[in-house]
Parts: sequence; C-alpha cells; structure tokens
Amino acid sequence: MTLLEHDRYCDEIAHQVEQLRAVVTSGADLTATVPTCPDWTLEMLVLHMGGALRWSGTLVRTRAQENIPDEDVPRGDGPEATGDAAALDAWLAEAGELAVAALREAGPDAKVWGWAEPQTAGFWARRMAHEITVHRADATLAAGLPYEVAPDIAADAIDEWLEIVEYIQRTNPHEAAKELRGSARSIHLHATDTGPGLNAEWIVEIGEDGVGWRRGHEKATVALRGPLTSVLLAFYRRLPLDSPELEILGDRELLEFWLERASFG
Repeated sequence: MTLLEHDRYCDEIAHQVEQLRAVVTSGADLTATVPTCPDWTLEMLVLHMGGALRWSGTLVRTRAQENIPDEDVPRGDGPEATGDAAALDAWLAEAGELAVAALREAGPDAKVWGWAEPQTAGFWARRMAHEITVHRADATLAAGLPYEVAPDIAADAIDEWLEIVEYIQRTNPHEAAKELRGSARSIHLHATDTGPGLNAEWIVEIGEDGVGWRRGHEKATVALRGPLTSVLLAFYRRLPLDSPELEILGDRELLEFWLERASFG
C-alpha cells in the first residue's frame, strides 16, 4: 500500500496537536469521563497522548535500537500541576513540537526501534499521526465538540489499522486474533463522500489462513457505508453502528464480530 509522504505525517501530527490543544483550552471539564475510553478522564487521555508523543519523539531523536522505558522519557508523565488546563496545554504543545522536530530531522528511513515493521522513524510518523487523529476524536466526544479529519489521513488510518491487525495475527496471535479465522467471509467498507481518486473503499477478507485486505469495490458478506470520517470512527469503535449517517447491508453480526475481535488495545 502506498503511504503518504513523511512530511505529510509530520504536518498532520502538528495540526492534530493544535486541534487537541483547542479542546484542552475550550473550557471542557478535564475530569469528564471519555465515553469511548471509559477508564479515562479527558485529562488522562491528553496525558496519554502527550506521553506517547514524548516517548516516540525520544525514540526517534536518540535513534533508539530498543524500547525506552516510560520513566526514562523526559517529562513523559505530564506537567507538575494537575487539573490545570493552561499547564496541560503548554505541556502538550511542547510534546508535539519535540516529536515533530525529531521526526523531521530524522527523515523516514532512519533506523529506530518500533513494535512493528518497518523499524524506522517513518513508522513512528505514521503511527503517531493516526494515534492522535483517533484520540482527538475521543477528546471531542468527551467535550461535546465537532470533529473532522482530512480525507487522505482518514483513509490511511484505515489502511494502517488493517495492517496492524494483519501484523498482530501473524506475529503475536492471542485469543481474539485467533478467532479472526474460519470460513470465507468478507467486509466491504465504502466511503460515500469521496471522489474516485482517493479510492476510499476496502475489502477485508476472513479465511482459514487469517485476515487479508485490499482497496476496492466488490460484493461482500456485509458492507458498511457512510461518509469517510464516520466509517473511520465506526471502524475504530468510536461511532455506534446505529448512527444515522451509517448504513449496513448484509450480515451485521459479522461486522460486530470483527469490531469486537480486531480491537487489540
């Protein structure tokens, strides 16, 4: 699958940091529970995201060849003050700046440890772009704010998640991954609001050998149709399947089966 340019991912991380900062400084209740991550408050979600940026930025900046423990990431646990939107905002802004600067300086091909292939800075640019894209959706839901994302980023986020599912099933199968096998069945994801140039349609196949996927328009066991952002959020279990902007054609139980077992967090 063709990836976006390294600079595009870096630009998107910077943009998403600004958008997440806007949630922090919007007056939203930092103690509010995040509906899509119910174990977290809004503040905890932002701390997670800023910590991930600082961790990945440290990996890239030091060209680490093995994982770096959380306690060795400078200021990775958050600002000194808790419950302070201004302090949290400043800490998040710095995290974004450090991560983006490290990624731009390294370039996509620098060798860096990662938990999946490729072991390069480019892996982290893509991973962090999509990590913050989805977690900003969590934050906006908690704050009751609108959410949108650029079509190229949304489509690539679906690509990346499918690649992650394939990778985990191939290299580190656990019980959920093992269940994504069996008789031939398929899922068609279809964005209804994009032009043909983006090719925002996917075929996901479940078979005896595991999961495979490709971009394309084909008849499937079940189809999920809707605007690209809605398809993305539903695929990441951030939007209920009963949402009015979504349409399901065919075997809904298969789609629910996939969503339950392809969430490896």
